[in-house]
Amino acid sequence: MKANAYKSIYLLTAAAFILSVGLSGCGSKKKATNVAAEEEELITYYCSGPDYRTDKKHFRSNAIGESNDQMVARKKAMSNAKAALAGQIETVIKGTTDNYVNSREFNNVEEVEERFETLNREVVNQQLNNLKTICQKHTRTKSGKYKTYLAVEMGVDALEEAMKRRLSRDKQLKIDYDYEKYKETFEKEMEKLEEQGTY
Repeated sequence: MKANAYKSIYLLTAAAFILSVGLSGCGSKKKATNVAAEEEELITYYCSGPDYRTDKKHFRSNAIGESNDQMVARKKAMSNAKAALAGQIETVIKGTTDNYVNSREFNNVEEVEERFETLNREVVNQQLNNLKTICQKHTRTKSGKYKTYLAVEMGVDALEEAMKRRLSRDKQLKIDYDYEKYKETFEKEMEKLEEQGTY
């Protein structure tokens, strides 16, 4: 009987020890989690998200500009947004040109591709001056710097129309240029860009 009593006391002591170790371990994990949360700060990124992504009807981009001067911060944001937008458009135009030229029977493929790209680049540069600002937020950091969050868009229809006018005026391309085929190819490239959903 005494052996059973000692055995019970031993088991209770062991269980209490294990329980106390387990609880102290949980406490330290909880403390570590709180420390990590205290060291991190949730950042608000204005003018971004699904409403500011490129779709079939609009090229869109967003950017941030930061400076000690508020106007410089805005100019940086606009410059960054334009660069991002130009990159998207360049990707679509390159894909369109490659696929369109390869689907047609041109005598000198390289020359035609180069001509298309040059004309398209001219159109894009002109259209970048007609961007619409769809979101703009200004903040000031704790260190006193200004931040501008900006989102811009360009209508796909306006770009297509400008490309159509420019390409149809080119004497070298006008002979073999098929606008409907080019537009169809362009729209397929836009669908690919929208499916990526990264912009």
